[in-house]
Order: sequence, then C-alpha cells, then structure tokens
Amino acid sequence: MGLLDGISHLTDFRALNPDQLDELAAELRELIVSTVARTGGHLAPNLGVVELTLALHYVFRAPQDRIVWDVGHQSYVHKILTGRKHKFHTLRQFEGLSGFPNRNESEFDCFGTGHSSTSISAVLGMALARDLNGEDRNVVAVIGDGALSGGMAFEALNQAGHLGRRLIIVLNDNEMSIAKNVGAMARYLSRLRTDPMYSRSKDEVESLLRRIPAIGPRVLGWIERVKDSLKYLLVAGMLFEELGFTYLGPIDGHNIPAMLSVFRQAQAVEGPVVVHVLTKKGKGYAPAEMNPDKFHGVGPFDPVTGETPVAARISFTEVFGRTVVRLAEEDDRLLAITAAMTSGTGLGPFARRFPQRFFDVGIAEQHAVTLAAGLAVEGYRPVVAVYSTFLQRAYDQVLHDVCLQKLPVVFALDRGGIVGEDGVTHQGVFDLSFLRPIPNLVLMAPKDENEFQHMLKTAVEHDGPIAVRYPRGTGTGCALDQDLAPLPIGRAQVLREGDDIALIAIGNMVPMAVKAAEILAGRGIEAAVVNARFVKPLDEKCICHYARRTGRLITLEENVIAGGFGSAVQELLAGKGLSDVRVQLIGLPDVFVEHGAPHLLRAKYGLTVDRVVSTAEGEKRKRARLKLAPRVLR
Repeated sequence: MGLLDGISHLTDFRALNPDQLDELAAELRELIVSTVARTGGHLAPNLGVVELTLALHYVFRAPQDRIVWDVGHQSYVHKILTGRKHKFHTLRQFEGLSGFPNRNESEFDCFGTGHSSTSISAVLGMALARDLNGEDRNVVAVIGDGALSGGMAFEALNQAGHLGRRLIIVLNDNEMSIAKNVGAMARYLSRLRTDPMYSRSKDEVESLLRRIPAIGPRVLGWIERVKDSLKYLLVAGMLFEELGFTYLGPIDGHNIPAMLSVFRQAQAVEGPVVVHVLTKKGKGYAPAEMNPDKFHGVGPFDPVTGETPVAARISFTEVFGRTVVRLAEEDDRLLAITAAMTSGTGLGPFARRFPQRFFDVGIAEQHAVTLAAGLAVEGYRPVVAVYSTFLQRAYDQVLHDVCLQKLPVVFALDRGGIVGEDGVTHQGVFDLSFLRPIPNLVLMAPKDENEFQHMLKTAVEHDGPIAVRYPRGTGTGCALDQDLAPLPIGRAQVLREGDDIALIAIGNMVPMAVKAAEILAGRGIEAAVVNARFVKPLDEKCICHYARRTGRLITLEENVIAGGFGSAVQELLAGKGLSDVRVQLIGLPDVFVEHGAPHLLRAKYGLTVDRVVSTAEGEKRKRARLKLAPRVLR
C-alpha cells in the first residue's frame, strides 16, 4: 500500500513527514498519467507542478488560506489532495470532475479559472477584502511565466506593488505556456534563471555594507542607496523589486525542502512577495518531458508509449493550417498572428514556411487584435487565429480598433460551438451573439471542411473585417476541392427543396438538418434545407422566400439562442412584415455549458436530429389543428 492510499484529504497529507513527500510525488505522477491516458487532459502542466503543489499545501492552510491557480490547467494534484481523489477517475467526464478549478465543486477552489493572467488581480482583491474585514490569512497566486505575458497580469502587478498589501505570487517558471514562451518578459526571466549572481548578490551586498559602522540615519540612508546601486550593477534586472515586491528565488521547483523553506519565509514578509520557482513541464514522464507542447493538452493515449490514436479524418484546424499556407503563397500581404497557440490553431506549418510573416504575441489576445489592425492600416492582410472562447478577451479591440475603422483583418475562430471536456470556460458558444451586433463585420460559418477552404479564400480577399467560425475536431470527411474561389458575401445555399417547412441552419448544424430532412421525407413532410453560410449579412431574399413559401421555419445553431443566428432570422422577418411566420429556434439555452463529451452535451441540450424531426412533426400537427378548427362567424 502506497502513501497515496492513505490520503483522502489535506489533514491526512499534512500528517506526513516532509521526507515522505518525494515518495508521494512519484505516486501522484503515476495516478495522473494513468488517469489522463484514459480521459485526456492537461498532462504536462500537471506533472510539472507536483512538488510545487505538495509544498504549497504543506505550508499554507487552505481553504482558510486562499490559493488561486492561474488558468487552472495545473490543478490536478490540488484536486486529489483536497478530497477529490475518489472522483479523479471521472476527470473531464460528463457529470464528473472539471479539468479546471470550479467554485461549485469544492471550497478549496476559491476562484474559478480557465483563461489566463487573472490570478494576481483575484488575490489582490482577496487581500484587500481580508484587510477590510480585519482577518488574518495568506493569499497566494500561482501563475506561470507564460501567463505573466498577459497584460492583465502586468496591470495587477502594478497596483499590488503600489498598495503594498500582504500577498504571495508564486511564479511557476517552466519557460513555456503551451509552446515556448516569447517576448521580453520571457527573456527577462531567462536572465534571472541563468544569472548565478542573482540569488546571492542582494544578501552579500547588504552584509558587506552593514559592516560599515553606522553613524546616524544619514549614513544608514547612504548605505541603502549604495546597496541599491551595487545591486543594479550585479543583478540582471530588478523588475519585481522596482514594482514594490520582495523577490525570492529562483529556486528548484522539484526540491521540496527548498520550497518549504522559502514559502515559510514568504509568509513572514509584510508586503507583496514574488517566489520564483523553476519547474520542468512534463516532469517524470519521458514522452511529456521530450514533447511538452504535444502533451500540454492531450486526448486519450497509450501510457506506455505515449502514442495517441491517429484520426481517420482531417480536422478543421488542419484544414485551416494547410489553406492559410496556400493562400499566403499566392498573396505576400497575408500574415498570421496567434496568442501563444501556434500548434493549437494549426499555424505550425505557416510559422515554418513564412517565419518573417508569422507573429506569436504570447498570451495577449487584446494586443494580437490591435497589432493586426496596425498591420492592416499599412496594407497587409493579417489573419488572427484564435479560439472562440479567447476572442472574448479582445472584444473591445475587435469593435474599436478593427471594425470601427473597417480594416481588412481576418478572424479565424477555432473551437466555435461545443468543445467538450474542457468545459464552461472553453465552450465557444457565444461568438455568434457577441460578434453579430458589430457594424462592418462579416460573420460566416462553414457546413463542412471543403466549404471552410472557400470561406478562408473569401475572407482574405474581402476588403474589410471578416470572421469565419469553425468547430473543434474533424468534419464530415468530404472531398476537398483543389481550386478555391471566394463565395458571394451574404449568399446562402439551398441544399433541398420543400414546401412544408424550412430548416435554416448555420455551420456544423447543416449536416444535422440534411439528415433530419431525409427522415422527415420518409414520414410525409417535405422540408427545405438552407445552408445559411452567413450570420451577417443574412441572405434576406432566400430566407424570406422560404418563410412565405412554407410559413414554418426551424433555425439551427450551435450557439446560445440569445442574440444568435435564430434571433437574427426572427429580427429579419419582423422587419419584413413576416412576424406571423412561425419560427422555432434550436440552439443552446441561457446557461454555461458544462464539461463532457460533445455528443452527450448535444443530447442534453437538444442539438440532435431527433429534436429537429420532432419539432418539425409538432409544427405539422399544429398546422393540421388550425385547418380543422371551426371558423367563427362575426
């Protein structure tokens, strides 16, 4: 029986001797690898913070002490230690444990996370509340060096240093976010890592100067000034201390005794502290150590070899990566921008083929969008590749910096719709609603991967802001055209004629509409199927034609109904005097969609062929009842 078998909660863990923690770390790694091999998840980030998490929970007393995990994809050990070991096998499964901290799941998850660079702002708020309430607790933010590249983290550092409140920032420095980090902050941290003078120069300078006899406050002040001056000469940067933080480190993030000591030291500081911890992403599992970007977020895999199953079909992300390279070969104005998601967005081939035309800005979506705007002003055609959920972070920049100025920026929105196991913070189900109201923006979504190619061609040739939204994973497996041609802006595609009802669908809901129409035809209901292609502008002529022809419409979208595609159709009909046409909206309700396999989530929320068929049959029954109802003479 191992140590982990005897641990069901933090009280059991804290009863261990410190010299037992390395053995426990090895057992935790085995559990994480075996579980993620089955469920998928964020493997490399969690393997890298095993010892760090143990040291944090050994010194700090959560939940009284607050520990906030930035992004939160490194919180698996935290979950196991805080009473969730018995449910760890349900990780990221429908109705199981979330892959991120979740306040609804445990009191130890004091702040929900999933997007980057928020932890310092959160713990500063908690520190201010603590002081206002006259309480005594530690507040700790665990933030990676990748997340520290986000502008929000700098904003929080600035105010935290100014206010001087007692809080601890643990900088988990593994030189990576998902891929290798970029930018000036990454270079700065690299200098701190490699400068042998840093960790000892401050103390040695102070010790040397303290030997000078102190005669009065004037001499003491002079000593402090000389100490600072010598410190600048000896140390490769003093950013954190200049911002008002006490800097401790860098220390080995896999050396538990060293971390126990420095965390206790940090507790004693009356003010903000940065503890710089060096870790290795994927630590303890050779495949993840050698390929940390591949194992950052991974599906099920063979834990012995590290091999993942090869998909039978090409994914939308791969189609994007290949197509944008083709288009860039034809147009040297085309540039690609990503926010620390080179591999995730499929831009790896572009970065290798056109290194001078590729820009990874780090975890800084706001900057990515306005950078694209600046490039567009100078005649380039930038493509911003970003997950739908992360574009939410740059809404103001999309609206003010791109669309207000009618600049030709292409937004390639990956992971639009339900993404599955990553859950509430990552479901891309709001983009149609939050982008649709913005003037000057064209918004489209392909029914399959072949149409997607043509939409990308449309996007790069459009002289204004344009967004194409596409789902996670593979498509229909359709053949891909060799020659690409732009689509007429705002023109829908009629896939099937019918007089009884019209199914107006957008994006990956179009194949579902086609299947439903085939079933309905076998039951005596002829349903027209329209691939809308464009959410904005709508094909008004086509939609109004089928509204008048059938009197019954069903709209289908993998987006929240509120303000989405179906709402746009209703607004159109009302504006055209067709408000008497019956419209049924199939989409997601006003909820945050939880984690789980996409097919289970679609079934739960009614995004299924059966739902479309039953809705259409219900409309037929209503029409029959209206025809049979007796007329009232007046």
